[in-house]
Amino acid sequence: MATAREIQRRIRSVSNMSQVTRAMEMVSAAKMRKAQQRVLASRPYSERLEAVIADLASLNLDPEHAAAFPLLQQREVKRSALIVITPDRGLNGALNSNIVRRASRYILSEANVPVEVIAAGKKGRDFMVRTQQDVVAAFVGLGDNVSLDDVRPIADVALTDFYAGKVDAVFVVFAEYVNTITQRPEVRQLLPITQPEEAGTYTDYIFEPSPEAVLRDLLPRYIEIQLYQAILESTASEHSARMVAMRNASENAKELAGDLRLSLNKARQAQITREVSEIAAGANAANA
Repeated sequence: MATAREIQRRIRSVSNMSQVTRAMEMVSAAKMRKAQQRVLASRPYSERLEAVIADLASLNLDPEHAAAFPLLQQREVKRSALIVITPDRGLNGALNSNIVRRASRYILSEANVPVEVIAAGKKGRDFMVRTQQDVVAAFVGLGDNVSLDDVRPIADVALTDFYAGKVDAVFVVFAEYVNTITQRPEVRQLLPITQPEEAGTYTDYIFEPSPEAVLRDLLPRYIEIQLYQAILESTASEHSARMVAMRNASENAKELAGDLRLSLNKARQAQITREVSEIAAGANAANA
């Protein structure tokens, strides 16, 4: 059984760890609120832009102009690209493992073609390199306040390979922010752009100078916005998962400290009982 001094040392260590996890929980909570506001504010714009693009793509374009929109052209998929968006840091529960597990499932069992990986985040990059995947580009250190300028290089890699015919489809995997407790790994297709079921809402609008010109200007921005939205979702998911993980760690530390104090009291009681027994035995021996 551990001595009272050893148990006291453990209690101090656990208490110090509890203070650290509590501080990390508070920091993550503040960052989560800011990230949550950004992701909720950007969703309507992203969804509306997707609807406009889908509606424009559903129009009967002039065949002479249709070839000018390679991002809309469906072709046989012989090779695809997967943009893996993960945090740069850990201590966020099972979030990182859930994302890379979803990415691995797509690569191994869903794609059915060779897949090149574009990693956006240190954790995803390290996993893909460790498992010897075809990582063609990696972007780390994007930070919490990511901007469209930070996203454009990632989009440029995917667009360049798609234009050049190196890949025939581009997908992105990220953690969709549902709420503070739930973050859901998702795989979504970026290229070629597909028409959702709800398309057709905007066909009565008049586009100037022409639907083709508007579509031509919007397509590259659409890819950037979709990636930007995915990174915002991942950032909010990261801070939410870390806050919950640190809260659980703090509660576990408190429970462990309570168990250690109980063990300390038992150890002290045992020591007192032993000392009393020794005194009584010594007194009996002296009287004899």
